[in-house]
Amino acid sequence: MNEGLAQTASGGAGFRTTHWSLVLEAGSSASPQAAVALEALCQAYWYPLYACVRRKGHDPEDAKDITQEFFARLLRLNSLRTVGREKGRFRTFLLASLDHFISDHWDKLRTAKRGGGQVPFSLDEAGAEQLYAADLAVDGAPQKLFDRRWALTVLNNALGRVEAEFVAAGKAAQFDELKTFLSAEAAPGAYAALAPRLEMTPHAVSMAVCRLRQRYAECVRAEVAETVAGPGEIDGELEYLFEVAGQ
Repeated sequence: MNEGLAQTASGGAGFRTTHWSLVLEAGSSASPQAAVALEALCQAYWYPLYACVRRKGHDPEDAKDITQEFFARLLRLNSLRTVGREKGRFRTFLLASLDHFISDHWDKLRTAKRGGGQVPFSLDEAGAEQLYAADLAVDGAPQKLFDRRWALTVLNNALGRVEAEFVAAGKAAQFDELKTFLSAEAAPGAYAALAPRLEMTPHAVSMAVCRLRQRYAECVRAEVAETVAGPGEIDGELEYLFEVAGQ
């Protein structure tokens, strides 16, 4: 993400009850809403944990089993007892919980069927291995890889939100043409070259890119808000995620 877009993402909107704040508010109570929120977060952010497990030296099959069993245990309502406000970021909570699970539980469970026979949701193992092959070029400890992949997942999820809005508005082709300007400034003449394909003026293309960047920044902020406990943590988390994503 370019510097201007990062500054935009760090600005602005108020905080609402989000997935992670809902889980924290529920505490140890058997809240169906909190359980659904936690599952949604796990589905969105499982790959960074899978990559972390692979970087710890586990083969693909074991990494899949570890990740599945970890989530199966985490998604049981009694697992929410350990969640407290001091674990403010879902990212921090997940990684600490995974380390505890591997050190204290995995050896005892490795011969048992994954998830006690109840798989919480399916993992795209083939897709995960394709991503991990690219991650092999990234140096660093498992936690560094986890944080980088977490950051990229946040950005990809935000991009998916924006794309879905364009598709719903019947503007999928426009999104495909404009999205390249999210990660780089336009070269001289780029808007004029693109304008005929979009049946727009160069100025209109420029304004459309501006609106796209603004909406993407809003969605990045909203995505981060889903994973922190309160509004005071959003800006710091955004700054860190932009840093580790290398954008």
